[in-house]
Amino acid sequence: MATKRTTTKTPKNPAPAPVEPAPCQPCSGTGNVAITVRVGRKRRPVGQQDGLCLNCLGSGTAPDA
Repeated sequence: MATKRTTTKTPKNPAPAPVEPAPCQPCSGTGNVAITVRVGRKRRPVGQQDGLCLNCLGSGTAPDA
């Protein structure tokens, strides 16, 4: 038979509030960057389209490393 516990547990310290990650610098936290569209044999720029940010891979948060 187990003995009955006579002491009480001490309360643990509360966990610190989670820190929000910093936004990614190249995409300003959106996850998209403007990519120039080139056409023709001379590869002339004709416009821009949205592309995936290669720094954060579209998450919008700055990488840890």
